Amino acid sequence: MMRRHPFISVLLVLFISLLGWVWHERVNLQAFPDIIAAYTAKEYCSCRYVANNPAQYCLGYVKQYVPTSAFTDSPERSEVTASGLGRTQTARWLGDRQGCRLNP
Repeated sequence: MMRRHPFISVLLVLFISLLGWVWHERVNLQAFPDIIAAYTAKEYCSCRYVANNPAQYCLGYVKQYVPTSAFTDSPERSEVTASGLGRTQTARWLGDRQGCRLNP
């Protein structure tokens, strides 16, 4: 088969290698969607409420290649909610000494 169809053989080897890599990294790949929303909520909260930066600056600070689908900043509650890749995370500013924390 290698001599008759070298292109198909190379593609088959690459595909099997890809499946092996996905199986090896399956735990990390499952956690990835949570990371996008959590990073955006936590870092924006820290930028806005701990460092007291303007909202526009903090939006640029947390911008990523993978876009968030929803974003809400509640200044009256010092709470930020971000959604991305089907997951939603909320971070709240607890005070000067505690900073921001993700809600469980």
